[in-house]
Amino acid sequence: QVPLAESGGGVVQAGGSLRLTCATSGPTFTTHAMAWFRQTPGNERRFVAAIAWGGGSTYYEDSVKGRFTISRDDAKNMVYLQMNNLQPEDTAVYYCAARDNGRVLTAQAGAYDYWGQGTQVTVSS
Repeated sequence: QVPLAESGGGVVQAGGSLRLTCATSGPTFTTHAMAWFRQTPGNERRFVAAIAWGGGSTYYEDSVKGRFTISRDDAKNMVYLQMNNLQPEDTAVYYCAARDNGRVLTAQAGAYDYWGQGTQVTVSS
C-alpha cells in the first residue's frame, strides 16, 4: 500500500494560484509514477498531469499546459501541483494517484494503483 493524502485545495478567484500537495510514505515511493486527476459531480475522473520516477518526465493534459506544473521531492515523499491562472472550469475535486510502474506515464485512471481522498478546488469568476 502507498498511502496518499492531498492538501492545499480551497477557493480562489479566476486568475489566482494554488499549490496542491500530496504526502505519501513507504519505501517504494521513489519508484512510483505519480499523477493528479480531477473530477466534477456526475463526471469521470480526468487526467491532469503525471510525473515519472525520478522526475525526469512529465505529461500534461492539454488544457493545463503552461498553467500547471507537477513536481516531486523524493527526499520529503511529496508531490506537488502548482496551478496558476486558474479558471472556473478548473473547479473540481483533485486526486493524487500513484502507479507501481514508475517509468511509463499514462492518462488512464485505471492504470494507477493507489489513490488519495481528494481535495476540493473552487475557482470563482
